[in-house]
Amino acid sequence: MMHNVIVTDLNRCVGCLSCSVACKAANGVPVGSFWNKVLRIGPNPKSPDGQCPDVEMYFLPAGCQHCENPACVNVCPTQASHKAEDGTVQVDKSKCIGCQFCVMACPYGVRYLNEEERVVEKCTLCEQKIAQGELPQCVEQCCARARFFGDLDRGMENLEAPGEPSAFGTDKSYETMKKTRVKLGDHVHPYADADVHHLPDVGNRPSFAFILRDRQWRGEE
Repeated sequence: MMHNVIVTDLNRCVGCLSCSVACKAANGVPVGSFWNKVLRIGPNPKSPDGQCPDVEMYFLPAGCQHCENPACVNVCPTQASHKAEDGTVQVDKSKCIGCQFCVMACPYGVRYLNEEERVVEKCTLCEQKIAQGELPQCVEQCCARARFFGDLDRGMENLEAPGEPSAFGTDKSYETMKKTRVKLGDHVHPYADADVHHLPDVGNRPSFAFILRDRQWRGEE
C-alpha cells in the first residue's frame, strides 16, 4: 500500500509562489481559485516581549493534505471523493453532484466548487504526472528545492525533488532536470523529530508534513 505525500522544508522556502503558479498552469485551475496557496507567517516576535527587528517569519504552502482519514470522503453522498490506492484523496467528477458537503467538511478550506462544471475541485497531487513516474508540478518547479514527494511508507528521507543544476552536466534542459533526483535525507539540513509538523489534526490525520527549525511553529493557529 502506497502513501504518497509532499514534505516541505520551510527553512528553504522563499515564498516565490512558483509552486502556486505552476499548479494553476499544469491543472487549468480557474482564475480566483487555488489548489495550493502560500501563506506568510509573521513577522512575529521571537520572544513574548520581543520587538522589531527581533522578529521571525516563514512561508507556509497550504493545500489538500491528502489525509489518512479524510472528512471530505466521509461526508460525500456519492463516493465521488475517495481514497485512491496510492493513498491520495481524489474526486471522481463523473460522480460529483456539486453538493459541497466536502467543502464544508474540509478543516483546511482547500476545496471549491468549479462554477462552470458544477463539480468540486482540489489538489490531485498531479495524478496525471505521478502515474507516469514524474513529480507533481509544484515539486518540479520549486526553485528552492524545498518540496519533496514520494511514498511515505518508504521513509521520509527517501522522498525526492528535482536534482541540482550542477548534476545536469552540459544538458540543462527541462527534460533532463525531470530525470535527475535528490533525496530529502541527502539534501536538507539535519532536523529533529520535534522539527516536523503537521496542520491541525481534528481526527482526519493530515499526511503532509513541514520541517521547521529554530522558529516557532504557528500552523495550529
